[in-house]
Amino acid sequence: MSNENAIRRNVGAWALMFTGLGSIIGSGWLFGAWRAAQLAGPGAIWAWVIGAVVILFIAITYAELGAMFPESGGMVRYGQYSHGTLVGFIAAWANWIAIASVIPVEAEASVQYMASWPWQWAQDLYHHAAGGAGTLSTTGLAIAAALVIVYFLLNYWSVNLFAKTNAWITIYKLIVPALTAIALMATSFHPENFHVGAHGGPHAYSISAILTAVAISGIVFSFNGFQSPVNLAGEAKNPGRNVPFGIIGSIVLATIVYLLLQVAFLGAMEPAALAKGGWYALDFSSPFAQLALALNLNWLALLLYSDAFISPSGTGATYTATTARMIYGMERNGTLPKVFGRVHARFGIPRPAMWLNLVVAFIFMFFFRGWATLAEVISVATIISYLTGPVSVSVLRRTAPELHRPLRIPMLRVIAGLAFVFATELLYWARWPRTGEIILLMVVALPIWLWYAVKRGGADLTRQIRGALWLIFYLPAIALLSWAGSAKFGGHGYIPYGWDLLIIAVVAVGFFAWGLACGWRTPEVEAIEMDARAHPDAVMVPPDEETAERMTGR
Repeated sequence: MSNENAIRRNVGAWALMFTGLGSIIGSGWLFGAWRAAQLAGPGAIWAWVIGAVVILFIAITYAELGAMFPESGGMVRYGQYSHGTLVGFIAAWANWIAIASVIPVEAEASVQYMASWPWQWAQDLYHHAAGGAGTLSTTGLAIAAALVIVYFLLNYWSVNLFAKTNAWITIYKLIVPALTAIALMATSFHPENFHVGAHGGPHAYSISAILTAVAISGIVFSFNGFQSPVNLAGEAKNPGRNVPFGIIGSIVLATIVYLLLQVAFLGAMEPAALAKGGWYALDFSSPFAQLALALNLNWLALLLYSDAFISPSGTGATYTATTARMIYGMERNGTLPKVFGRVHARFGIPRPAMWLNLVVAFIFMFFFRGWATLAEVISVATIISYLTGPVSVSVLRRTAPELHRPLRIPMLRVIAGLAFVFATELLYWARWPRTGEIILLMVVALPIWLWYAVKRGGADLTRQIRGALWLIFYLPAIALLSWAGSAKFGGHGYIPYGWDLLIIAVVAVGFFAWGLACGWRTPEVEAIEMDARAHPDAVMVPPDEETAERMTGR
């Protein structure tokens, strides 16, 4: 039995949707409304709407890919099918960084919420700082590390157990946010708050502030949970129907919940608290719980404190499962040691991959000790990870038209093009220098790919590099535009505000066209097509790179 066959295909449509919803409604709902209000004031409502629309466009392209290639860790494989191993590696690296770092941020969120408990030892777990830049103490980090280990153990034996447990956790996670929003609006609602600006004074909608909130306040970070149904496609029953259902259903439901929470947070705040410095001056360790206590809703505060463990823990457990599948997928791409592709024969779990992610989670926790800071890092890495999906799905329509597509998105080229432009704009909205820092983090990993390419004898090395030229030039180009862009997005002001957004869009269209031209019929696609002809009734399982080259004689 192959490793891929050892993966169990027993996750249904509702379990997939709950997996996506469980990933989306994590620590983001506990902190996102507060952080978005800090950056955009009442404009935070529009930030959630824009974020949902942008992510929906991106997610639709991945829905076709997830149904077409129902395999574990699929999000890190699609770039390789369309453009070769180098693009596949860059996409996989960005995706893995974005997802693996969610595990520690969820644990940090739980501990940070404890810091508003009425005991001194709990308050000492978190050190406050302006602009949401507070950090956990050493004791706080130790408790967060223990939570990460709990997430690890929940996933160590069975994905089916994980899926069933996650469904119940997610139902609870839906009830508590909805109840929080209703209780706050019913108890205290001040319409005048919607006229207070982010930094005090009268509110005037700032497009740049709203767009920045979309990128770094936790909105992209929260909606990134749509990837979980894609990464679990290999365990899905009827992936052509169930994967799209899981992706789109989870985004729509989560958007409704987040909008209710944002309106409730803005309306329930006491106007006197906004008199000094507006929304930006609000400094919370546990925003909704502290707000509930201020309104004498003690029962709600207790419920929120319990959910501060359940919601992030549900998301942390979900991501512990999906990141293991991503490492599994990267090994199948041929860019990680084979040990990480081993799947436990009885439980169907890639256990070595789980151990690697556990170590990486501890590293992220050590360097980024507060929710807001780590959420920014995750958001930018997440945006970079979105770039290849729209290009890959379009290229595969040309290079692999004969492959079975259980889901075929109408007007794909237009939707994919818009998704790529939106992702590029998101990357720019994340502001310099954060954009440049994370792009640099993508580049430093390239020696790993080169090592494995040379180790394989450098076969077809030129072809692999040509297929990746568009992405190789794209990353520094966007970093340069971010550096030179308007001051509203952290740049040096060489490009005026307004024109910068237009230039970014035009550049994105150019790179999207270049990315389509660089796509080619890779050995993996040829091997999939050959296997489909030989076994027309079998479930399509894409081969790893070594098998694909052997099957196609390359």
